[in-house]
Amino acid sequence: MSEWVIETRNLTKEFRRAQFKIPALKNADLHVQKGEFVALMGPSGSGKSTLLHLIAAMDRPTGGEVFVMGQDVGKLSEGAVARWRNAHIGFVFQSFNLIPVLTALENVELPLKLTKLGKSKRIEHAKKALDVVGLSDRLHHAPRQLSGGQEQRVAIARAIVTDPDVILADEPTGNLDSGSAQDVLTLLGRLNKEFGKTIVMVTHDPHAARTASRIRYLDKGELLPEGQVPEDWALTIPAKE
Repeated sequence: MSEWVIETRNLTKEFRRAQFKIPALKNADLHVQKGEFVALMGPSGSGKSTLLHLIAAMDRPTGGEVFVMGQDVGKLSEGAVARWRNAHIGFVFQSFNLIPVLTALENVELPLKLTKLGKSKRIEHAKKALDVVGLSDRLHHAPRQLSGGQEQRVAIARAIVTDPDVILADEPTGNLDSGSAQDVLTLLGRLNKEFGKTIVMVTHDPHAARTASRIRYLDKGELLPEGQVPEDWALTIPAKE
């Protein structure tokens, strides 16, 4: 078993547009240990979200390998990949992706419908997840009845309800005001420190990146060496207090 929870080897992704190949990610080698909180930063179009989606097996690489919990996710069949992802990955989207006709409780319960749990156990787990994110008083509210920050916390509850090994967050504060963004970052920090969750977060916000224990930068599809910042990209990461 690898010592890494996440390991990518020469990971490459190209997109085709007509007869052209557009490189999105080039030979990326990323290693994340259990319990780490890693932020991926870089200019728009640098390959951050592409890398995150490949780790989640939401897309297939053009070349290279992705191992998560020792599993070569590129070798999973289309049928097996959804079950694997549901068991091991919690994904948090920038746009929340909640189903508007379902309540908070019903949205959080959804991933559990792919498990063997009965209805009562699913509801029990969903309530616990909403309690962790501080929304036990909003169980029966629809997304339209919640603030943006509350919607994102419901989305995080949905991501953790299956007790995944890894939480992947793609610009989780991108659609939030500063107060709600801080609430979400505090919650992610708590999930990392108190619950031991391994987290990889894509962000363009240096203040959000402070939540992470390690920052890696991407530029023009390349994952830069540890500590290197993209050229011509003015960015100051405030020192941790």
